[in-house]
Order: sequence, then structure tokens, then C-alpha cells
Amino acid sequence: MIADRMVGLVNNNSVIREMFEEGKRLAKLYGEENVFDFSLGNPNVPAPEELNQAIKDILDEEPSTFVHGYMSNAGYEDVRETIAGSLNERFGTHFNETNIIMTVGAAGGMNVIFKSIINPGDEVLTFSPFFLEYNNYVSNYQGVLIALEPNTKDFQANLEDLEKKISPKTKVLIINNPNNPTGVVYSEETIKKIAEILDRKQKEFGTEIFIVSDEPYRELAYDGVEVPYITKYYDNTIVGYSFSKSLSLPGERIGYLVIPDEVADAEQMKAAAAIATRVLGFVNAPSLQQRAVARCINSKCDIESYNRNREALYNGLAELGFECIKPQGAFYLFVKSPVPDEKEFCQVAKKHNVLFVPGSSFKCPGYVRIAYCVSYDTIINSLPKFAEIAGEMGVSKKN
Repeated sequence: MIADRMVGLVNNNSVIREMFEEGKRLAKLYGEENVFDFSLGNPNVPAPEELNQAIKDILDEEPSTFVHGYMSNAGYEDVRETIAGSLNERFGTHFNETNIIMTVGAAGGMNVIFKSIINPGDEVLTFSPFFLEYNNYVSNYQGVLIALEPNTKDFQANLEDLEKKISPKTKVLIINNPNNPTGVVYSEETIKKIAEILDRKQKEFGTEIFIVSDEPYRELAYDGVEVPYITKYYDNTIVGYSFSKSLSLPGERIGYLVIPDEVADAEQMKAAAAIATRVLGFVNAPSLQQRAVARCINSKCDIESYNRNREALYNGLAELGFECIKPQGAFYLFVKSPVPDEKEFCQVAKKHNVLFVPGSSFKCPGYVRIAYCVSYDTIINSLPKFAEIAGEMGVSKKN
């Protein structure tokens, strides 16, 4: 018999993963080219060639016992120094290697920091819609996730509901910028207002409230939009980053935490995060990938490919009459369902071999998430299918 706490997780497995598996099943039946799977945020753009070469060079140039051996739980000092220097150059910060903790991706990083700061019963707020795994990451440490109401006008943060629901029990506010699933970038004005609210509430309650800024999509921003670096606006900010999207390395599980010296009890926090890395069983982030990303710190995958997909899919769906805020970042469209129950929309789409994820999985029913990190041909070839779906659901073309 499995543990009681796992029963619910097994019975309510990720809808995203279920749709992904359904896509593989349909591809076997109808042919991969006839199935349009927009369910999973799995980058289709190849990793930069310089990264592949860096891995080869590391194996040729660096001692095997060093590359494949243990290091500090926080990661290689020279790798952390390289990352700190890059952040300082790009964002005008003043980090050093002690502010960086190498992690097993952004998800591993969030679990490390939540292990370090959450006590049972602590409340963690996040803006809806949000990545569905946040609830699991928080409940791992007996915290309570509180979803703030979505602002469906423009999907910027709902500051009014933040003011309403923040309490003396609030320990963390998760910010995901650019956002999954909407692709919206929270503006500098929004971040400043959030910082003002939290500063005021910390003083009112006599507590520490931390922002955990989840930033795996930071490099995927379009049209010249800048993603604010939140440590510059609010002292109690911890940043979680992943190279999964910027370097197309989701399966390599490599990222880092930034714990600035301005964070309350910073030295204790940094020590706790390093120990949490060990006691959670990660021990350290993957050694070869640490060394590889340090050599490619200024590299990026072909972001323009995502932008081309964004333009083609957004314009194609808008022309068919579907409603969507044009995303500024990440690689998702968050499309309004033409019927109140977006799961019905998903089922109709599935009949046409088009797969996407219902918004209720992100605590925002009435919408669906479409991941456009697929080939350009998949985007173009899917549009006639979307036209069939629009016709079946009574969506009218725009004049």
C-alpha cells in the first residue's frame, strides 16, 4: 500500500502529462504529422552548438575525477562566480559566488528554498493562473498555497486580491515572470507596486515576507520587452532560475538560486539552502552540466524561432475569432474558451487531433493553454484544424 499522501497525487496525475501521453497514443494511430500536440512545454529548438561542444571539451580537458566527483553542496565555486558576474553585468547587481546555489533545475531550486523557509501552516501566495506543481512544492513542507484571483483583463498581477489575502501567516509570494501559462510579463510598474505592498505588510505584521521569483522563461521575451530583475525592487527576494528554456536543456535539470545579502538572515539562509540541497537527496546539482553552462553563460537557443511561432499562431487564431492576450514572453498562448467549460473545448479539439491543456489546471477556468514550442510546420499545419474547431464551436471570424 502506498503512502496516504501519495494516493491523491496518483489519482490526480498532471493533466499536462496525461495530454502528452495521449498525444503519443494518437500519433501511433494517425501518424505524428497528423497530430498537433500543444500540451507540454518541451522546447523543440535545439541546444546551442557551443553547449554541445563545451561538454565535449570539458570531457577532453578537465580531469575525470573532478568533472564527475563531489563538490560543495552549493556547487562549484568557479561556476557560481561566473553566474554571479554575468548577473552583475546584465542587471547592475552586486552578487558573488556565495549568493548562488546551484540546483537541480528550477523545480529543485524551489523545493530547496521552501525546505529552508517554510514552517507547517505558513501561507504561500501566488497569482492565478499559475504552474500547477506549485501546490505540490508547497505542500511538500506542509505549507498552504493560496491562489490569488486572476486578473483576466490583462493578466497582470491582481494587486487588490493580494492586499486582501496577505496575512500575518504569509511567508512567501511566488512570482513567475514571464508567466506560465499566460506568457504575460509583469511590468516594472507592477513589480514596484507588489514591493510596496509587501514592504508595508512586513512592517504592519512584524514578519518577513519573501518573494520567490520563478524565472525559467526569463530569456524568452519578445518585442523588446524587459523582464524586471526583482532583487532590485524588494530586498527579501530569492530568485530561482533554470537553463531549461534559455539553452533548451529541460532534461539536464540544471539551474540556480540567487540569495542576495539583503535577504533577512542571509548567511543562515544560504547555509540552509546548501544543507537542504543535501538532505533532499539532490546532494549537488549535476556536475557536468554545471561546468557546461559556465562555459556558455552568454549563449542562448534560437529564440527567434519561438517568436515566429508566436506570431503565426496568435495571428492565425485571432483571424479565426479566438480571443487571447498576445503573450510578451515564454512560449504559451492562453486562449479564452468559446464555451464556459473549457474542458468541452479541449474535447472538441481532441476530436480533430489537436491537444492543449484546460485552464482549470492553472486555477483559471474558461481558458486553455497552448504551448507553441513546436515546429513551425506544426503551427502552420494546425491552423486548418483550428478552423474546423472554430466552425464546430460557432466561433466567428473577425472582419
